[in-house]
Amino acid sequence: MENKLIITPRTKIYELLEAYPQLEEVLISASPQFKKLTNPLLRKTITRITSLSQAATIGNLNVEDLINTLRREIGQENIATTAEKDNINFERPDWFADEKVKAVIDVRDMLHRGEHPVHEVLAAIKKLNGDEILRMISPFNPVPLIEKSLSLGHQHWVKKISEEEYHIFFVKQ
Repeated sequence: MENKLIITPRTKIYELLEAYPQLEEVLISASPQFKKLTNPLLRKTITRITSLSQAATIGNLNVEDLINTLRREIGQENIATTAEKDNINFERPDWFADEKVKAVIDVRDMLHRGEHPVHEVLAAIKKLNGDEILRMISPFNPVPLIEKSLSLGHQHWVKKISEEEYHIFFVKQ
């Protein structure tokens, strides 16, 4: 039976790898960030909510190029995507000041236990007053969580410390 999953920017990584397990190596070779796919806990949790469009942002890749690379590997035709402009802020904003950081959440242990930190982080943002800032520490750029916070009207700044550590600052707006 032929697999019918059509690869698009909205395809979740979990669905992609379930349908086409051979694409794991293609993803891993596309960006060093995707080596995390070999971590069973991250793969079980994060891949279920992360789309290929979000993954491209995490991997610093052009989403159209990533999609078409994956599609070619399984015999699907190239497509021109209509991916939305990246809304992830990597530049230090005017609202940021170290003394305004009032709470810190390190989500690395939660992720290693297979837990999703979304609710805890959003609850912490909700508790902020005025121009107070929440710092979240993550082993990768958590694009789905950032997009959720944006949909709620919050602002953010992503500061890449290393390939394995990102600090994301949130302010309630």
